[in-house]
Amino acid sequence: MSASIVRSIGKLGIIALFALVPFAGVSAAQRVGIFEGHQDVGTVLHAGSVQYDRGKQTYKVSGSGENMWFGIDDFHFVWKKVSGDVALASNIDFVGAGGNAHRKAVLMIRQTLDGNSAAVDIAVHGSGLTSLQYRYPAGADTHEVESNVLPPRTVRIEKRGDFIYAFVSGKDGKLQPAGAATRLPLSGDFYIGIGVCAHDKDAVEKAVFSNVRFEQLSPTEGRRILVSTLETVTIASTDRHVEYVAAAHFEAPNWSPDGKFLVFNQDGGLRRLALDGSEPAPISTAPQTQCNNDHGISPDGQFLAISDSSGDDRKSRVYVVALAGGTPRQITRNAPSYWHGWSPDGKTLAFTGERGGNFDIYTIPAAGGQETRLTTAVGLDDGPEYSPDGASIYFNSERTGHMQIWRMKPDGSEQEQVISDESNDWFPHISPDRQWMVFLAYEKGVNGHPPDKDVELRLMSLKDKQVHVLAKLFGGQGTINVPSWSPDSKRLAFVSYEYLPEESVTRK
Repeated sequence: MSASIVRSIGKLGIIALFALVPFAGVSAAQRVGIFEGHQDVGTVLHAGSVQYDRGKQTYKVSGSGENMWFGIDDFHFVWKKVSGDVALASNIDFVGAGGNAHRKAVLMIRQTLDGNSAAVDIAVHGSGLTSLQYRYPAGADTHEVESNVLPPRTVRIEKRGDFIYAFVSGKDGKLQPAGAATRLPLSGDFYIGIGVCAHDKDAVEKAVFSNVRFEQLSPTEGRRILVSTLETVTIASTDRHVEYVAAAHFEAPNWSPDGKFLVFNQDGGLRRLALDGSEPAPISTAPQTQCNNDHGISPDGQFLAISDSSGDDRKSRVYVVALAGGTPRQITRNAPSYWHGWSPDGKTLAFTGERGGNFDIYTIPAAGGQETRLTTAVGLDDGPEYSPDGASIYFNSERTGHMQIWRMKPDGSEQEQVISDESNDWFPHISPDRQWMVFLAYEKGVNGHPPDKDVELRLMSLKDKQVHVLAKLFGGQGTINVPSWSPDSKRLAFVSYEYLPEESVTRK
């Protein structure tokens, strides 16, 4: 008797005794509850299966597979072929304790059933870690954005146009934006469903998906809400982690010299976010209450340089205030002036100023005094930042016809172009260990540094000048305007953005 017949008899017995409807096999195209079929994807040593309980409306999925990562996925997938905008939500519980901490139970959208397909999923790991994983194009390495909710009771994935969004249940049990999103263009029909990977080619893991809800979404014409996410990215792996997410507009994180907190601006004020999951706390800067996204912490961690437009003429000027908060001390008399860098010894500030209709780079003593003009090129020079050794000031300039990265000596001499490419490059930041430069890249043809654009964080090795993409995101203005390296040079902080339909953000 064949193994398939034995399995079929076993299934009939289960149906009779427990009113379950299980299916197994590598490519069984049979309806399972709301899904149309299921199969093993990629290479697995042990065939997966699914059991659907009609009474409880739960799906118990068994899956093997070595991993869902790099350029291929190995797992068991229960799928539905769809098109257009869709959403899938579920509660997820692993069966049994132990197992590999990286075993995954997922809600997934993928172009094809090939193992190397372009795909995105929200994955709940055995350790509780939950992340949005994505691969584009087919065969490319997988990347992820880790949620700051561990573990959520409910997860949801939404496709709207070319963007995929993740949602997780918060402390109140309600679904909320996870702050994780990615662009994934899909053509024609594609697949949505649930799946399990053991993260161990010799093992089989099980997870129960309950309260599973599929929706075919209608085009949204109503109000959209801006959701901002403060993220950190690990340089070595390019893995991203959500530190804070809110339905609000905030910008430009600075990392404290001790590595324990971040500072960002929101609604004209500055806020301090401890990296322990707590809510951000305001930093008092009154009467300067119109702070913009050009701010930064002094090398000794005692002071904060801010750029504020609370004056009568509503033009930005540079101030210095105690990092703990207090009454700011005005540094620049002329306006507009936008701070961008502290010298390593804390004695000098570098800023961008508009004088006589032209934006150039200036320096001024941190104690106050006369400003010194360093650049004179026609057009915009912006984003000045000292290298950690104080030997150079890096900045961006459009003097070549489009925005590129430059550097010069602290006195303005020996100005030289650092990067020459087709994109428009902004805001160079040098790592504390002087090994890396990160910058923001807009597509060719984008003027200025506007918000709401597809942008890239690019990382250049200062040793060999090689450049690679650190992260792709929806952002721009406010993403990385100011220094945001961790003090150990291993991570970088930035802000990404989403525009979500009101019903997605305020879901009850």
